[in-house]
Amino acid sequence: MSKQIILTGDRPTGKLHLGHYIGSLRNRVLLQNEDKYQMFIFLADQQALTDHAKESEIIKESIGNVALDYLSVGLDPSKSTIFIQSQIPELAELTMYYLNLVSVARLERNPTVKTEIAQKGFGESIPSGFLVYPVSQAADITAFKANLVPVGNDQKPMIEQTREIVRSFNHTYKTDVLVEPEGLYPENETAGRLPGIDGNAKMSKSLGNGIYLSDDMDMVKKRVMSMYTDPKHIRVEDPGQIEGNMVFTYLDVFGRDEDANTIAEMKEHYQRGGLGDVKTKRYLLEILERELAPIRERRLEYAKDMGEVFRMLEKGSQAARQVAGQTLSEVKSAMGINYF
Repeated sequence: MSKQIILTGDRPTGKLHLGHYIGSLRNRVLLQNEDKYQMFIFLADQQALTDHAKESEIIKESIGNVALDYLSVGLDPSKSTIFIQSQIPELAELTMYYLNLVSVARLERNPTVKTEIAQKGFGESIPSGFLVYPVSQAADITAFKANLVPVGNDQKPMIEQTREIVRSFNHTYKTDVLVEPEGLYPENETAGRLPGIDGNAKMSKSLGNGIYLSDDMDMVKKRVMSMYTDPKHIRVEDPGQIEGNMVFTYLDVFGRDEDANTIAEMKEHYQRGGLGDVKTKRYLLEILERELAPIRERRLEYAKDMGEVFRMLEKGSQAARQVAGQTLSEVKSAMGINYF
């Protein structure tokens, strides 16, 4: 039985935070260890350049940082193909062919693109590369004939656009060379999404409300101690709310089975009064350090030889290029433009 192919990745614009870890990284580690899957993980630097074209140095630095984060959480280059998008020129060529099958009006209607354009405040100065990046995503997915693409619910329009391109290409050229992917979505809208330490619904670099995998213990402590709790819980003896209290939100996410009784008791104590925020934050710090300390140690070890890290990326990119090259050859053959 052939393996199901999974394509997943990140835009390298900084180091990865706990939101990435909960939302995708832990799941990728589990999936790579299942024999029925073949995993391709890529650093989408070309897509990152669509809104950071004049800050390419940020992307270059982030490539190394994200690769370190990948390795530190347990992604294994012997089990997963980890590569850099820009090092696979076949992806850009596929994008060019697919652009001829998509109208500008259709791209402008993409809900995800519309939302991101508004968030970034482009106004009338939308980079054309940003507008067409759903087509680039389609090239990424189809180049590896991915059956499954793990994404958040907000990315459903992107997957649907890829499916449309696949159907249009296969119909136009009377072929079945491209595979129509399925999205792997969280069970509900909030699953896999970690709020920021400030209580914002989403952890993000731009909001400065994250805890990063590369943070040292002092920085993690500083961020935990600044966490949003219950603003009405002024005195220790005051009853407190656990809903919307980031300390208890994080305890629910990172606590293990053996922590369940302690967390339940703390919740009850906090709600009736008599339990201070400092004590709950210190307990959360212990829980987070249990999770982050091994990751941090592995990251520091890998960082001692960045040359080896980039050799890993080079090897992965070479392997990915062979696969994408085969797909491109099949696409050009279907189109009838293999002239020689």
